[in-house]
Amino acid sequence: MVPISPITIRQVVLHRLVMRLKAPFATAFGTIENKEFIIAELIDEEGCSGFGESVSLPGPIYSEETVTTNEHMLRDFLLPLLFQAPIGHPDELRTRFSPIRRNPMAKSILDCAVWDLYAKRLGIPLATALGGRRKTIEVGVSIGIQPSAEALLAKVKESLIEGYKRVKIKIRPGWDVEPVQAVRERYPLLPLMADANSAYTLEDMEQLKKLDEYELMMIEQPLGYDDIVDHARLQAAMRTPICLDESIHSLDDARKAVELGSCRIINIKLGRVGGLSESIRIHDYCKRQGVPVWCGGMLEAGVGRAHNIALTTLSQFILPGDTAASSRYWEKDIIAPEVTVKDGVIEVPDRPGIGFDLDRKALESFTVQRLVIENI
Repeated sequence: MVPISPITIRQVVLHRLVMRLKAPFATAFGTIENKEFIIAELIDEEGCSGFGESVSLPGPIYSEETVTTNEHMLRDFLLPLLFQAPIGHPDELRTRFSPIRRNPMAKSILDCAVWDLYAKRLGIPLATALGGRRKTIEVGVSIGIQPSAEALLAKVKESLIEGYKRVKIKIRPGWDVEPVQAVRERYPLLPLMADANSAYTLEDMEQLKKLDEYELMMIEQPLGYDDIVDHARLQAAMRTPICLDESIHSLDDARKAVELGSCRIINIKLGRVGGLSESIRIHDYCKRQGVPVWCGGMLEAGVGRAHNIALTTLSQFILPGDTAASSRYWEKDIIAPEVTVKDGVIEVPDRPGIGFDLDRKALESFTVQRLVIENI
């Protein structure tokens, strides 16, 4: 790989968008109808652009971060650090941003954009720059809480017709054994998992243990969003593997969870852990420990979806992720071509960077605010 000269960011454009989902997406912590998010466009001294996408929600219901706090952190803290000096390699941002506590979703926007720009400067696909070797990735689908078991079964059938390799269904107290049982009885061999989004406590252990009967791939984040200790007690009592999501914000969190026996699988989300560099560190640790990982989704538009595709090409992503086709969620995406799925597989783009063009016309149609920040 030919070295490149350090990257100097001359200008950053923060595009704030609102896109309407094709259908409301319901989870244990609420229902999402419109996705509000930020696209950060980083422009270097040669006029080349790299793109990153925020995954925070308008309110602090998945994490403490929101779209508005992301914009504040970018404008007032992270961009001044980004502008301090040229960037030799994207990994340098971990150290540069380290004085800022937490705020991983805000950091991830810039981390991913710099990785895109870095790969474009090298003239190679982002997946290659990350160390990925897969040409295709297998993907699954996430189905929100439905009004009835029959409605859920209809969604599952639709997903299988579309060819997805596994199905994840959302659960919460009062909607757990019934939907899992309905899907398992209809589809005995379907790779199936349940996502609780932190809706339970240890007092619900006996109810959760009933899910052992249905041979699930995993149950994702059943207990507190910031918990590792109680999950260890629950995992010891259950046959079904526990997967941690909201609890994992860093390599240290992943290490502690594995050492305590809090989970047997880890979901890596770029925004939740601070970007691609930290995702790679978690991936490499899990590979050494023999812990399967997979790439979770946050209802991303095309830019975030493209970053997820590149990350999933790494070797320890041995379980299908949540990166479904653009058309599953959006009437129109902001990239060209849009992400497509055939027989549960996405082809990894072979063009430099994220491998997709930004659809400027679509971007402008969804933009509600545009902020230009110069490195002066």
